[in-house]
Amino acid sequence: MTDGQPSAVQCDGISVQLGEQFALQHVSMSIPVGAFCTILGPNGGGKSTFLRVLLGLQAVTRGSVQLFDAPISAVNPRRIGTVPQSKRYDQNFPARALDVVATGIHGKWSFRLDETTRASCLQALDRVGLRSLADRRVGVLSGGELQRVYLARALVRQPELLLLDEPATGMDVRSEADLHSILEDYQTDHTATVVMVSHDWSTAKHHSSHIMLLNSTLRWSGASTDGPDDEVMREVFGHRGHMHPMTQVGCTHG
Repeated sequence: MTDGQPSAVQCDGISVQLGEQFALQHVSMSIPVGAFCTILGPNGGGKSTFLRVLLGLQAVTRGSVQLFDAPISAVNPRRIGTVPQSKRYDQNFPARALDVVATGIHGKWSFRLDETTRASCLQALDRVGLRSLADRRVGVLSGGELQRVYLARALVRQPELLLLDEPATGMDVRSEADLHSILEDYQTDHTATVVMVSHDWSTAKHHSSHIMLLNSTLRWSGASTDGPDDEVMREVFGHRGHMHPMTQVGCTHG
């Protein structure tokens, strides 16, 4: 996939066994620095497990993984930002949006922020369009607003590699389009590499430079302008393409 370009992610024959089953089997691939790579595949196909491997949260059973030509354990965590699947907080949870973003800097809750931290967090919230909600409790934010807060948390350290697990969960079509615009602007401004899990084929095709089809094994990878053939798509999804209902009736993103 890299065509001689420097790799942000390099996997050589990785397999991950969870209990008696393999979540990933013999996956070999490279993602070049500066790429926007979307990972598509059915539920249970190993997409989230793959992200956990890149985050160093899941050991591989076989094979090797490198980030920026180094073992994951040797990579400064500040070079990596992550947006998890949608989370919710109790309405009475005392943390503000600003406090959540600050955990991206400190790695833990800290409700007394120095001026430098506060300024960085406000700048990150401004980037995702939520500066006005900085002091709002996270328990009363909508699902889409909370996902943006988590995106700000990921961006606050200005990472070189951004890993996102279905970040559009809980967002309406317009908010999802805004999300992709934010990601594309950040990628351009920082020459960052984006790796995103998604279920939406048309969105991946429109916004990504590279696509991976993952269903335990790597079924296809390459430039989004090429795309897998019909047979591969049917084998992975059971039909040609994988689109949300809004996309099927002609709604476009961004």
